[in-house]
Amino acid sequence: MRRSAQAIVDAIVLRGQQDAKRSPVLVGLLGRGIGPSRSPFMHEAEGLRLGLDYIYALIDFDTEGLEDSDFVEILRVCEAAGFAGVNITHPFKQRAIVYTAGLSPEAAAIGAVNTIVFAEGKREGYNTDSWGFSQSFREGLPGAALDSVLLLGAGGGGAAVAHALLGLGLKRLILFDVDSARAETLASRLAPRFDRMIEVTTEPDTRALSVEGVVNASPVGMRKYPGVPLPIDRLAPRQWVADIVYFPAETEFLRRARAQGCATLGGTGMAICQAAKAFEHFTGIAPDLTSMAKHFEAAA
Repeated sequence: MRRSAQAIVDAIVLRGQQDAKRSPVLVGLLGRGIGPSRSPFMHEAEGLRLGLDYIYALIDFDTEGLEDSDFVEILRVCEAAGFAGVNITHPFKQRAIVYTAGLSPEAAAIGAVNTIVFAEGKREGYNTDSWGFSQSFREGLPGAALDSVLLLGAGGGGAAVAHALLGLGLKRLILFDVDSARAETLASRLAPRFDRMIEVTTEPDTRALSVEGVVNASPVGMRKYPGVPLPIDRLAPRQWVADIVYFPAETEFLRRARAQGCATLGGTGMAICQAAKAFEHFTGIAPDLTSMAKHFEAAA
């Protein structure tokens, strides 16, 4: 049975009132197919460690039978109910920009928001995905070649990854998206900020073998969208492969790439790091990354 936005949020508020001894910090995650997300446990466990009454709830548009057009109403009701903010995931990261009054410089440059903070009657938009990917990449693939990378997916996640890779020193970025206009838009947004070679391709299978790294920033590989975003025979052992999907923790794409001899990076590190930064935005308290990683594993 389809519930209204108000009913969904009222149930979250009621849970907070029942579970908390004081006024709880209420946070939500808005997206589709997010049932397996480890974010609620990760956030709440860190909140508990820090002595906070912290409620992090999933608002899954698939499970609730909500339309994409309900996004603005969910935001409004969450804000009115006293939420500290919300995280945004597929497919709303780019749509969310329209509903924020103030954007961080990084979010504006990327053109996508994954964290909205409700503060003093304003909606502040941030993008913690880019920072999260950069941190994860440095730790998980130290010394990886960055002369050329094929990026699969130019949505909100892809835009954050593109920004991160170029910030890390990538010399040539090749973008692919099933919606070629979206890839062109991202390339146009990135070009003024980075004096690098950025191009769009409609033939990722052909271009894959010419690059040093491949990143999947599309939803392909999530439990809701099984499969691989690129034929595995397009990969060579000399390449590195990264995937920002983190549920499942190891996608079919990564498993097959590793079997090909490629160095791989899963989406777990990015998920943990971006969550830590979002937690800080919501609470004003910087969480411990090691603890967040332990919570993430415990959530499995």
